[in-house]
Amino acid sequence: MKVLVIAGARPNFMKVAPILRKLEESGEDGILLHTGQHYDFQMSAGFFEQLGIPDPDYHLGIGSGSHADQTARIMQAFEPVLVESRPDWLVLVGDVNSTLACSLVAAKLKTDLGCRIAHVEAGLRSRDWAMPEEVNRVLTDRLSDLLLTTSPEAADNLEAEGIAPDRVVFAGNVMIDTLMRELPRAREQDTLARLGLSPGGYAVVTLHRPSNVDVREQLSGILEGLARVADDMPVVLPLHPRTRERVAAFGLGALLERMVITEPLGYHDMLALMDSAKGVFTDSGGVQEETTVLGVPCVTLREATERPITVSEGTNRMVEWPPTSHRIASAYADMLERPRLGVGVASPDGWDGRAAERIVAALRR
Repeated sequence: MKVLVIAGARPNFMKVAPILRKLEESGEDGILLHTGQHYDFQMSAGFFEQLGIPDPDYHLGIGSGSHADQTARIMQAFEPVLVESRPDWLVLVGDVNSTLACSLVAAKLKTDLGCRIAHVEAGLRSRDWAMPEEVNRVLTDRLSDLLLTTSPEAADNLEAEGIAPDRVVFAGNVMIDTLMRELPRAREQDTLARLGLSPGGYAVVTLHRPSNVDVREQLSGILEGLARVADDMPVVLPLHPRTRERVAAFGLGALLERMVITEPLGYHDMLALMDSAKGVFTDSGGVQEETTVLGVPCVTLREATERPITVSEGTNRMVEWPPTSHRIASAYADMLERPRLGVGVASPDGWDGRAAERIVAALRR
C-alpha cells in the first residue's frame, strides 16, 4: 500500500509524525510531501528535526500569500506530484489551506489514478464560517472517502451533513500520540530555567489568529487583559511573526513590556512551558487539546471552538466574547480557582497515544 501524506503548516507536523512512523513499522510505503506553507525554520524544519520526521520526499516550497493565491499555487504544484506518485491513499491532516488544496486536486483525478482520500480530524465544526479553517475542513470532508474522527460529536456532525456512516471511522487524536511520545524529552529541557520561571507560577499565551490580531481594537483589548495578568504573575508570549507585525503596525509595543516575550519556540520548549504552567491562554485549536491532556487550565480566546469536547470533558473554557481587558482578567481569576490535573485525567476516549495505529489499520482495511 502506497500512502502519500501531506504536511503544510506547524499544526500538521505533530500529526504526520506518528502516522509516518506507524506506516513504516507496518511495512507500508509512506511518502511525505511538504507544501512549504510554513517556511520559517522554527515553524517547519525545526519541528521536523525535533520530532524525527524524515526529510520530505517532495517539497513544494509554496510560502505565504493570500488564501486564494496560496491555495491555487499548492494545487498547481501538487498535481504533477500526485500523477507521478500514484498513491493508493492520500492522507490529509487538519484544516489548513494545504489540506483543502490537495483534496481538490485528488478528488478530480482519483478516478483516473485510483487514489482515495483520507481526512484525519474529520468532522470538527466551529460553525463559524468567518474562519478559513472551517471552510477548509467542511469541503475536505465532503471530498474524502475515509473520514477519521477524533471525538464522538465529529461523527454526529458528519451524519447531520449527509456523510454515509460507512465512510467514518473513529481513530482518536493523533496529535496526542506525539505529545505522549515527546513529553519525557520536553521535561528534560531547561526551558523554565532559561526564562527564569517557576513551575506553576506563570501563564503561557499563544496568539496568532487573524480575527484576533488583524483588528487593532481586538488585539489591544487582548494585550491589555494579558498585561493585567502579568501584574500578578509572569506571562510568557512566544510571539508569532504575524502578531509581531501587527503589534508594531498598531503601536501596541508598550503592552508587551510587562510580559516575557520570546521568539516562536520549538515543540519541546513549548510543551515544557505548557506542562508546567498555571494556565494557558490561546486561540489555537491544537493547544486546547494539548492542555486538556496535560490537565492544565486553558482559556480559549475565540468566539467558538471546533473542539467542544475540550470544554465538556477537558480543562478548556471559552472567554466571554468579545475578549475585553476586563473579561480576560475575569477568566484569569477563574483559572486561578481551577486545579491542575494529572496527565491524562481529563483525556477523552481515543486520546491515548495509539491513534496512528488505528489510522493505519483503517487504511489497510
